[in-house]
Order: sequence, then C-alpha cells, then structure tokens
Amino acid sequence: KPFCFLFFQRSCLGFTSFSIRDLLRSKEPRCSLKLSAVLCDALHGSVQDKENSPMMRAGETPAGGHVSARSSVLQQVCVCAALCSQVCKLYRFQTEDHRWLLVREQMSETPLSFSLPKQLLSALIREHTDRVAEVKALGDLSPHWDGLRHDAVTHSLQLIGCYQQTQAELHSASCFKASSSKSDRHLQFIPTNLHSQRMEVFSSLPGVWYEVITFGAPADHHQAFKHGGLKRLLIKHTDHTHSSAPFSRDESCRAKRLLAAAAQLQPLVFGLAEQLLSADESDSLPPSLQTSLFIQALNDDLVKVALQDMNSRAGSGSSHLHGNGLLCEVSPGDQEGAPQDDTQNREEEWDRTWVNVGKSLDCITAMVERLQERQRHLQEQPSKFLSSLPAASPSSFSSSSSSSWQEQLLPLVVTLRDCVREAVTTARAAMTFVVLQGAVAATVARGPTQIVQRRHAVFSQGLSAIVCGFMLKLFGGLEDPEFLQQLLSVGILAQFEGLLSTYGEELGMLEDMEVGVADLSSLAFAITEAQSERPDDLQPTLTGAWGDFVVEVPLPSESFRSLPEELKAGRLIRVEPVLFNIGINQHQSLLKSPNFFIHPGIQSLLDLLSSLDRSIEAKKRKNVEVLWLAASVCRKVNGVRLTSCKSAKDRTAMSVTLEQCMILREQHTLSQQQFSSALDNMRRRTAAAENITDSPWIQMCFHSRRHFYPVAFLLVTSHLLVLWLIFSLVILLAKYQ
Repeated sequence: KPFCFLFFQRSCLGFTSFSIRDLLRSKEPRCSLKLSAVLCDALHGSVQDKENSPMMRAGETPAGGHVSARSSVLQQVCVCAALCSQVCKLYRFQTEDHRWLLVREQMSETPLSFSLPKQLLSALIREHTDRVAEVKALGDLSPHWDGLRHDAVTHSLQLIGCYQQTQAELHSASCFKASSSKSDRHLQFIPTNLHSQRMEVFSSLPGVWYEVITFGAPADHHQAFKHGGLKRLLIKHTDHTHSSAPFSRDESCRAKRLLAAAAQLQPLVFGLAEQLLSADESDSLPPSLQTSLFIQALNDDLVKVALQDMNSRAGSGSSHLHGNGLLCEVSPGDQEGAPQDDTQNREEEWDRTWVNVGKSLDCITAMVERLQERQRHLQEQPSKFLSSLPAASPSSFSSSSSSSWQEQLLPLVVTLRDCVREAVTTARAAMTFVVLQGAVAATVARGPTQIVQRRHAVFSQGLSAIVCGFMLKLFGGLEDPEFLQQLLSVGILAQFEGLLSTYGEELGMLEDMEVGVADLSSLAFAITEAQSERPDDLQPTLTGAWGDFVVEVPLPSESFRSLPEELKAGRLIRVEPVLFNIGINQHQSLLKSPNFFIHPGIQSLLDLLSSLDRSIEAKKRKNVEVLWLAASVCRKVNGVRLTSCKSAKDRTAMSVTLEQCMILREQHTLSQQQFSSALDNMRRRTAAAENITDSPWIQMCFHSRRHFYPVAFLLVTSHLLVLWLIFSLVILLAKYQ
C-alpha cells in the first residue's frame, strides 16, 4: 500500500494509506481518506513497488539507469530549499504501444521571490554608498568637475534613499506576489506569480523531469507604460556623451589604486630625499624600494589614455547645467591639470616628465656612488698622510666632506622633487578624470533615477526566475558528467518565452522585458560548498556590483565533492539569455491543428536549429512554431525554460499545459487519441482548487474552460453577449442539477 503525505507550507499535516486496487476500482471521481498524524519530523525517502507498478505491463522489467538512494535524498534536500508550497496532480495516460504513463505535475512557489530581490537591494545600496565615498574623497576640484561630482552624488543618494525604504517594507511583506499586487510600489522588485511548473514522467524508472519557470513578464507596473518601456525610455533619456566613456570597470579600479598609491608614495619619496641630504658618505643609504614602487605605480598607460580623452572632451567646448544650478562651459582651462596644448603636446609633456624623473634618479644615484667612492679612496690613503696633518685637520676634513655631500646632492634632490610633484599632479588629474567619468557613467549617464530604478526592478524580477530555474537544472544534473562539462565550456542557456502582444501597455512590458533579459547576460553563477544541509544554508547568495553580479549556489558537501575540479575551484558559469515573443493565445490557435508541431525526422540539434532559423525568416503572421522549436532547442541543450505573459495566468497556463502534452506525445509516445483528453485534464480545475479559490496561484494552476473565451472578446456585439449568457445559464443549471 502506498503512502500519501499531505504538506502545507513546509509542515507535514499527516499521512494516509490506500490500496491501488481499491483506487482503480473506485467509480467515484473523489476519494475521502482518513488522515493520520506522523510520528517523525521529516520525510527522508520513498518506497516504490517496481514489479507491480500500474504503469508497467505484466512481466516487464523497468528500463533505465540506477540512481542511489543517497543521491535521491540529497537532490530532494536541495529542491526543498529552492521550492515551497507545492501542489501536485497525478495522471495516467496510455501510450501508442498500450503502456501506461504515470505523470506527476508539480507546481511550487519559491522563497527566491523575495530573498534575491532583498540581496540585490543591499548590493545596490552598498555600491552607490561606496561610489559617493569615492568621489567625495577626490578633494578640491575645478568648477566643472565639482559639478559632475555633485550630479553623481545626488543621483546616488536618491537611489539609496528609495532602495532603503523599499528594503524596509519588504521585510514585513509576504513571501509571494500575486498578480493583483503587481502595481504595488514596495513590491516593485518582486516577480509576479513566480512558480516552478515541473512534470515527472514515469514511462520507465527512474522518472524524467521537465521544468518550466512561469512568472509575469518582468516589467515595472508601478511606473506604468504611458511613455513606453525601458527600451524607448533609455533611447530618449540616456546621456550618450558620458555613457560612451572608454573606461571599463577594471580601468576605474586601476585609477583608484593609482590615486591611493600616489597619495601614499609621494610623501615617502620626499622623506627619503630628506634622509639622503642628512646622511653622509659613511652612512648607509635609505632603501630605494619606495622609489621603485612609486615609479612602477605612476608609469601606467592608463594615464596617457586618460590625458587623451581629457583633451578631446575639453576641445569640444560644450556647456552643461549641473544639478547644483551651476552652468559650466567645458573648456581646456576648466579641466584641472589640462593645459591649452593639443593632445600630442600633452602626451609629449607626460613622456618628458617621466624622462626627467628617470634622469633625476640616475643623476642622484651616480652622484652618491661618486661621493662614496671618493670617501673609500680617502680612507685607503696611508696613515702617514693623515698623521702629517695638523690636529684640527681631521675634524675640519669631516666637516668639509659633509658640506660637500649636501652641496653636491641638494640641486639634484630639488630637481627630483619638482619632477615627482609634476608627475603626481598630472597623474592625479588624469585618474580623477577616470574615476569621475566612471561615476557619471554609472549614475547620471544612465538616465533619471526613475529609469535607473525601473531597470533595476526589471532585472530583479528576471533574476529570481533565472536563479530558480538554474538551481533546479543543476540539482537534476549533478549525476550527469556531460551537463557539468557543458557548464564549464559554454555555460547555460536561458530561454525566455514571451506571450505579450505588441499593442497598448503590453508593448511597454515587452520593451521592459527586452532590456531586462539583455541585462541578465552579465550574470554568472558559481558553485560553493554549503556548511550544512539545512535549507537556510542552501540558499543562493548574490555578490558583486551592477553589470558584474555573481550568484553563488551552495551544494551539500557530498554533492560538492563529486563536481569537476574547475567548478569546485570557483569557475564562473556564464548565462546566455535569449528572448522569443509571439503575442498570441496559443490554445485558440493550436487546437484547430493538433498535428501542427509534429516534425518527423527532426531529432538532432542542428536540424532543430535549421528549422528554427527557417521559421524565424518565414513571412508568417503569429508564427507560434517559433516558440515550440525554441523550446525544443532549449531542452536539447539542457537550458532553463521561462514562460511569461502579462500576469502568468491564462496564456501562460495554456502554453505550459500544451507544452507538457506535446512532450508526452513526442518524447513518451502518448497516443494521439488521448492527446486532447490529456490536455483537457491538465487544464481542468480540481476539487482542491474549488475549495481554495482565494489563492491566486492555485487558480492559475487549474483553469476551467471559461478562461479560454474571455468576456472582452464576446462584448464585440450584443448578439454574442446574449449567446454567451444563455450558454452560461445552461451550463450552470446542468452543473447544479
């Protein structure tokens, strides 16, 4: 007798047992069973009767590989950390060869809906706080540069204040964002209706899992779409003058290190020069390590590149109104350390500065060696020469020798100081320019704070969905060496399937989604070892800054040790996101042609890619074949599937159920006669959903047929409305009789 466990919000309410024979012979659609209390704290395994399984024909042995019980337990532990609030449905369908398919459909929420947006907000607050401190530490600047600093600081402070308020409100919110709350301001960063839709098929043991992440299209419903989505807003408001700065994130970090080195090493070089003057020929010279470090630190090609860009921007002579109300004319004289010469003269001056520094050091070194050589030569003279001198002569000689040492070195030391001061001034101006340009490109150049916040919110929604999908894909592929090698070599594909139209506000949603999916290309994953197998220790962690985020996914120690060495060493796994969107209600279109997606002979990846390319190039309106082929390619390469519409309800549910039935037909030989029946069963509301109608995510899972014919479509004419009312009345009377 199998056991059935009932869970609610991760708490086990109890269990019941029943006979398969009684279940199959029962003529009632519903079965009432007595629930018994459990005597243990957690469920650690399951028992399967392979010989008498109803999905196997009599006398047959199940095919398929063997999965160890320990691996299954570890996988279940990981999955439970990523999913919660699960709802399951079981089906039994017949195949073309008269075998039975046992299908388990599992729909789950995920704690990542809130945990990852909270981490993203913390990372953004940290990043902007550090940026404010960096630009404030640059000291006194010219009016134009000070205006740029003021703009960057104001922009960052506005975002910090807004994100801190949002973060505080999220701590008191629930763990799920329903579609009715998609416009709430404090839920701006939370994905709408995020669920994991999983299907396990037992045609042969062990079962095969198929996963699709469903969520509302990542878009900012709070700011709405009156002026379009992110794509249009960025084109309209982005400051391309600053956003085209040639300095990367690494170059900005180099500039910060160079500024710190100049501030630290210049006083040391001047101090060594003073020690050199106060010493005499008999003293040991001060160490020259700091001088060498100074030369290595400032002799950076980045200084020359920055000087070139400074001159090119100064030569434009444009004006800019800063946030503090100061109108600055950008001219060469306004730039700190930027002379009136052209770029070539500026580069020549920088080269001459370094030549002078090197020559000054060479002259000092040669002079010191010559003076020390003279001192050694005098010490080696015969003692009779010294004894013939008057008694006062040795002290007089020592005094004159010290005076000669200082007189010889003083002009050279002064020259070295001047050269070092000039080099530091020029390098500091160039590196200040690099740091400021990086700060402006990361703040003001990205547009007003509302647009930046919108972009961060859209990214956050897509982040939670893609991390959930990656974790499920990783947990299911820990025993697959080819999949792990694929993660190392090419990363993982994330295929976003959009069902949005190109009219009205859904066009704005699509523009938001397009930018959000593109931003996810900068995301990377890393696998770490968890401290324990507790769910809290298996939660992912977000690190890094905007444009360079890394999600660390922990695994239990036993699973982590079985990974390839590169993954255990922290090798990053890149993400390749792609977006396919067809604005169509798939159920109404595809049910007319149930054989539409049958592609005999298309098995290899190259064939699928060729068919996908032809479908994209085909001049066909609402070519939904593109979506199916893209999904097939994604599954072929072990990618993450994500499906979205406006709120992840009607269209998404129809798309997912259709995809599941197509998989059963093409991958598990579901008979053609049972295809429509399976589709109807998956879309039928169950008794559990009828009793819990106030839960939006259960309503989304089990749709009745009324959703397939929306009222808005029937309101086109009054005749259709009357007809719909009559049919509805007949259905209600038949139902309650």
